[in-house]
Amino acid sequence: MYDIAQVRKDFPILNRMVNNVPLVYLDNAATSQKPASVIAALVDYYEQYNANVHRGAHTLAMEATMAYEEAREKVAAFINAPSPENIVFVRNTTEAINLVAHTWAAERVGAGDRIVTTEMEHHSNLVPWQHVARTNDAELRLMAVGPDYTLDLSDLDELLSPSTRLVALTHMSNVLGTITPVKEITEAAHRVGARVLVDAAQSVPHMPVDVQEMGCDFMAFSGHKMAGPTGIGGLYISPDVIDEVEPFLRGGEMVLEVTYESATWNRPPMKFEAGTPNIADAIALGAAVDYLSGLGMEQVREHEIALTGYALERFHELEDVETYGPTDLSVRGGVVSFYMSGIHPHDISQVLDSFGVAIRAGHHCAMPLVRSKLHVPATARASFYLYNTEQEVDVLISALRQTMEYFGDADARQAR
Repeated sequence: MYDIAQVRKDFPILNRMVNNVPLVYLDNAATSQKPASVIAALVDYYEQYNANVHRGAHTLAMEATMAYEEAREKVAAFINAPSPENIVFVRNTTEAINLVAHTWAAERVGAGDRIVTTEMEHHSNLVPWQHVARTNDAELRLMAVGPDYTLDLSDLDELLSPSTRLVALTHMSNVLGTITPVKEITEAAHRVGARVLVDAAQSVPHMPVDVQEMGCDFMAFSGHKMAGPTGIGGLYISPDVIDEVEPFLRGGEMVLEVTYESATWNRPPMKFEAGTPNIADAIALGAAVDYLSGLGMEQVREHEIALTGYALERFHELEDVETYGPTDLSVRGGVVSFYMSGIHPHDISQVLDSFGVAIRAGHHCAMPLVRSKLHVPATARASFYLYNTEQEVDVLISALRQTMEYFGDADARQAR
């Protein structure tokens, strides 16, 4: 296990005071904090070799191109992609999923075909498939969430019919923390000829992920959730499917030859990266991969399992608080969504902020799940990362106790 005290020194923002108390940052499922090495990579690019990539023959352009493509190599190795050519840089997970929806799925999912997703999806892995199904007169079906907050696979064979063209599912729920059996589902989908897209926004930052072992056809993830900058993410496209995918954007850099009448496309991944890319943030994402690889993703996962277990034990001490997600920590990530009877999650979040504790409140871009499966208007959510500690969990629980006391006192005053 790595030295958590030393790790915390790598993140400058963790020294910040909020409302005159030390920051306790527990909103990592929304975005993670950045180590100094990632921040330095951004500054270094702009100060030392800021130039456009790929076509320039001058020194700065060649240095920028080398750093940009080295970052792609690092990302490919991090998720065990067979080649850097299988990694497309995008802005975020949402853009990656939409790239697949508006290209491969738009052309290969037709009338009467089926798309299968799950009841625990982020809107970004639901709304695009609603659009494809509606536009192409296809059917959208859902894998259910069971009482234990894991996927109910009892009707998987029925869902995966010969008409199923795509299965799109999260690797880890941003609300429940549920880790789904992606490999098992992928193998079943491939047996009926369906392709599989994995939303790995919440898994790639927190555990070892191997796309070849997983066997998926597409995998989407975001840099800002894995200690990298915002505005950069990745789409893995497997060698088996990459030639089936047309460009999402068309213009400069993604072309091979252009005449006034027609154009031909460059080889992947250039084919999918039209225009000037997000060079600085891609390079900084490479620095984030270096940082995570240095810690070891097995150690990150081990730390988060222990911390989540501790947090759940502490939550169970609170009365009238319901938590959601699997009890089996082997299939749960570092997310604890909870609901306090009689106190709106937004009020909880605001009061916690006065104690320097940052959490998220709302439906977490999973409105159907929260409303129809959890049966609450919203939840509060604490989410952990590699730099969080048991002491911070203690601060959270203490602040929640005081929040409950505050609203209890307020109700008593109102009753008088």
